[in-house]
Amino acid sequence: MPNGGGNKTILYISFAVALSAMLGSLFFSEILKIPPCNLCWYQRIVMYPIVLIIIVGMTNNDKKIYSYILPLSIIGLGISIFHNLLYYGIIPEDLASCALGVSCTAKLIALFGFIDIPLLSFLSFLTITVLMFIYKNNIKNHA
Repeated sequence: MPNGGGNKTILYISFAVALSAMLGSLFFSEILKIPPCNLCWYQRIVMYPIVLIIIVGMTNNDKKIYSYILPLSIIGLGISIFHNLLYYGIIPEDLASCALGVSCTAKLIALFGFIDIPLLSFLSFLTITVLMFIYKNNIKNHA
């Protein structure tokens, strides 16, 4: 596959992951009525713009799209790692801003018995971050 096609594929996959994460979070909160915790809100704040940035970047054929997405995906990845550490009891809940509202450690859903909301978020941010680093490497190597 030519480099341009491979890079487009990376962007399409990144878009699909970001859109799925956005729609999934809305499905959980609006359809299933599972209220988001504070850390979930922060992750939404950085995930939702990624969808729009990818659309605009692809439409404008912006080769530096990774420079707009990576800061957001890395921030989201950091928040999701922290959230997972709290969720699985590796670090105490006192370290989080989860005192008000829904607990960030509440076990609200488990797909297939082990896939929970914090894990889904982590996997989404990790996938987008890795794909953007691959995209960046491809662009730099073929410039």
